[in-house]
Amino acid sequence: MFYSVFFQEKTLFFVASRFLYPSEKVFRGKKRLAFSIFSLIIKPKWCEVGKSVSKYHGKGGEENMNPLTGVYNHNLDAKGRLFIPAKLREELGDVFYVTVSHEKCLWAYPAETWQSLQEKVNALSTLEQGKMRVLFAYAAKCEPDSQGRILLPQNLRTFAGLTKNVTVVGSNNHVELWDSDTWAPIMEEEMSPDNIFKIMEELGL
Repeated sequence: MFYSVFFQEKTLFFVASRFLYPSEKVFRGKKRLAFSIFSLIIKPKWCEVGKSVSKYHGKGGEENMNPLTGVYNHNLDAKGRLFIPAKLREELGDVFYVTVSHEKCLWAYPAETWQSLQEKVNALSTLEQGKMRVLFAYAAKCEPDSQGRILLPQNLRTFAGLTKNVTVVGSNNHVELWDSDTWAPIMEEEMSPDNIFKIMEELGL
């Protein structure tokens, strides 16, 4: 029931994504696949371990961020803590935000991207801002511990069906947290040769 309520709100998450990339023609699965391929063929120039991410982002904020890429598998522990891979932590920063999405997964935003979204929502009318309420109401501010783990609140875990095995997916400007069994058929479809060819043809790559 928890998930079905949010599923009815899926339109607002398309709006949220358009706020972040309003002119982007490639959307959701196509964008995610493009960056999955990117992570396989290009080694990103990551920040030095232990350095503040904001130092590398400069005045351009999220525009100068390295893309979040890669697919990783980790387990939730008994307390609901999830390990976030070091390379993703370097780009997400010391503090980032995890919230619901229009798919049955969670999205993790770097602070710069989250702030950009907030500013764009603040520019909307009061009525329009109300449509975005669920995105902020269920957002969790996360700070990885000394072992690189974040604590995911129970309501977010329930929403995404996260119980044990979690697949962490880099998707350009955010990270997606999927139940591994839910993610498997999606990845199988997206990574099929025919689908890759079709998408790369559409992108003109």
